[in-house]
Amino acid sequence: MAEPNSIVENRASVVLAVTTAFLVVSTAFVALRLVSRIGVVRKVSRDDYFIVLAWLIAFGFSFSICYGTSVGLGRHEDAVKREWQRSLKQFEYAFSVLYNPALMATKTSICLFYLTLSKNQQIFKWSTIATLIVVNVAGIALTFLNIFQCHPVSAAFEDPTPSAARCIDIVTLYLSSAPVNIITDLALLFLPMPILTAIRLPRNEKMILIVTFSFGAFVAVVDVVRIAYLQSASVARLQKHAEESRGDFSWIASLSFMWSAIEVHVGIICACVPGVKPLVAKVFPNLLGRIKHAGELTRVPVSGLEGSSWTATRPSSHYPTPPVSPVHARRPDPSAEDGEMGMMDFLSTPGTKPSMTKTQTTMTSPTKRSRAASLTAFDFVNAKNPKSMVKMSNREALGPLAVVTILFFLWGFAYGLLDILNSQFQLIVGTGNAQSIGLHSAYFGAYFVAPLTFGRVVFRKWGFKATFIVGLCIYGCGTLVFWPSAVLASFPAFLISNFIVGLGVATLETAGNPFITLCGPPEYAEVRLNISQAVQAIGTVFSPILAKKVLFKNARDVPSLIDIQWTYLGIALFDVVLAVIFYYLPLPEASDEDLEELAERRSDVNKKKLGPMMIVHITLAFGVFSQFCYVGGQEAVAGIFQKYVAKVKPDTKLSPFDYQAVGHAVFAIGRFLSAIGCFIVKPRRILLFLFLGLIISSALSMNLSGYSGVAMIVLVLFFESGIFSTTFAMCIRGLGAYTKTGSILLTAATSGGAVVPAIMSPVTDRRGVQYSFCVVVAFFAFGALLPIYTETVPAAKAQVDPVREQSASPDAPTSPLRPRRATRVFGAVVRRKNRSSELPTVEHVQGQLKEWSG
Repeated sequence: MAEPNSIVENRASVVLAVTTAFLVVSTAFVALRLVSRIGVVRKVSRDDYFIVLAWLIAFGFSFSICYGTSVGLGRHEDAVKREWQRSLKQFEYAFSVLYNPALMATKTSICLFYLTLSKNQQIFKWSTIATLIVVNVAGIALTFLNIFQCHPVSAAFEDPTPSAARCIDIVTLYLSSAPVNIITDLALLFLPMPILTAIRLPRNEKMILIVTFSFGAFVAVVDVVRIAYLQSASVARLQKHAEESRGDFSWIASLSFMWSAIEVHVGIICACVPGVKPLVAKVFPNLLGRIKHAGELTRVPVSGLEGSSWTATRPSSHYPTPPVSPVHARRPDPSAEDGEMGMMDFLSTPGTKPSMTKTQTTMTSPTKRSRAASLTAFDFVNAKNPKSMVKMSNREALGPLAVVTILFFLWGFAYGLLDILNSQFQLIVGTGNAQSIGLHSAYFGAYFVAPLTFGRVVFRKWGFKATFIVGLCIYGCGTLVFWPSAVLASFPAFLISNFIVGLGVATLETAGNPFITLCGPPEYAEVRLNISQAVQAIGTVFSPILAKKVLFKNARDVPSLIDIQWTYLGIALFDVVLAVIFYYLPLPEASDEDLEELAERRSDVNKKKLGPMMIVHITLAFGVFSQFCYVGGQEAVAGIFQKYVAKVKPDTKLSPFDYQAVGHAVFAIGRFLSAIGCFIVKPRRILLFLFLGLIISSALSMNLSGYSGVAMIVLVLFFESGIFSTTFAMCIRGLGAYTKTGSILLTAATSGGAVVPAIMSPVTDRRGVQYSFCVVVAFFAFGALLPIYTETVPAAKAQVDPVREQSASPDAPTSPLRPRRATRVFGAVVRRKNRSSELPTVEHVQGQLKEWSG
């Protein structure tokens, strides 16, 4: 029995009061929504039925929380009476079963509401449907897991739990489902924003509309707070098992249950806010009228929303209605006849008619023949089209290049964090070398899957911007999946999370590398890509140091592994914000027609054949093979670096990790030097030099020891630095309409990083670290076939060498070297003199006058 002073500390009253308050508020909003729909709109739709279902379920689990406070919830474990234990376990079971259905019904209602806006927005429609599927599939799966959390089921509310029963820890299950909740919360928050920001409404009303839908952010914030309390409860459970004590779960978990109730009720409130608008307009017409009048003072024109039904709105009399083209005339919407209101009818003020013009962001280029642009719009993009990237000057391309280079830093940073997290996970869970290779192969295996499947579809159909957004979203989802991986301390879960992050990074790289290569004058493609890849290498330098010395410094057991997942939550949120920013940025694009026109300027070189195949296709094939071999060797060296240093110099003052950090810094410096080299020397010769140095230094690493061996493996990283970028830029040159396909194949070749380390690992185990370098020497030698080919085949040499375009005409001559500044100045002077010599002289004019007078 507890001492009297311990019973005084009780959270039950706080939990009861807060849960009851939010239940009352959500009940009021549901009631107002039903009054609005039945009394004002006079039509009840499917989303209304689901919100009522959500409220009924929420009432049930809120009642279970309130009942739980009367049987020990919110008290310390030693203050819970023995006769309350069974009732407390029953409350926990009821709450766990009802929580996910309440969320599922709420989010289903919101998704059905969003579908009323998706008549002409296919991407928005299918994204909403995908979210709806994820919500319901995950909700049903989690509900069944909660129902059958124990075998037999009756063991879930037995105290103590029978020894023969097998139960899933309920807090662990909650934490494992957290990523699904956060992902769907963010999806429901950001999905309608492109629609809302594109609607032409008075400024004040548009701001109110956007703020109304932004209330969903509170749900995500509440979910994060709930996770924090769940994490505390999980750590308490782990400590309880470690110390074989009762722990203090009823005290710690009380706040997490309270915040779970807040999350569901806030979701219901946010889902009801748009539906209450017709009632507000009916009861307080002057309020919305003042908002409308303030918007009209801004002189913002408004017109109708294409494809939407408007039953009680008319154009404002202050602005003339533009004539409707017969081409764009619409048939009457049958839904307008039966009185149905769309989503925008809920939110727009009477007398205004929102509009969201759907524009197509295609790009066309002047060519010898007319072509239809191949690049379609990313559905509801409504922005001014920037200049085609292949026609930009260095100055014009600087801004877009700087923005996209942020993504290079992001995936370099992610790679460094993953490497350290995987190593810490292996130490805590006790996995072997085979599992380590499996985690590495899962990440790079995603490079084979993403570019050749959905990445190819998005890139080919919607362009660079859409691919960046999709890649960032997948990357963010992958980082969130690390949360259940750490909670469960499960190797399969870590394998899946590595694979999903790899899918996201591979999708980003599918568009990132060709964007940098093509954005700007083509003669500087290798220079630009090496600089951006150098920024990526800087991320690889700093993230392992930050992870090892700060983030994962105290990660020695499963509870500490759970703590570091806040890092990945921050990364995921940063990815989402970056995806939103990229959506609104006017990034340049390049259609297949633009790329074909660029290739036609050197058609005499690019259309040459070597046997039955075109030279550009042969170069691409060599590039894909070389990239596969190089990346495989690079990752094999990276994976064995610390073992090698420990072998050749075991008594060094610096740790193997410190030497690897030095190697990463040398790698980044090497990429900057490669960029300078490609500016001065032909890139194919830089590539040959790097491969020769790589093969020699790798071979010497097999025999040297001490500081010489350490210096040699660092030198291997230096020669690796510029190979990927130079190979990529060289091999897509001259592909024309097949440039994007070539980029996809070169990105997929990065999957060599999943193969070569797996080959090298058994050699290391059997013959030693230094001997295993024979594997990377062989693969680097295979990769060197590309520079040998470009040096020995004249047609390939002419194709990959960058040239400076002298004229926009396809038939204009090209020069292999950029003219010096003095030459350009001299040319300008000569052209000026030539123009002045063509002007008529005084004598010539006088002679003409005499001739005419005669």
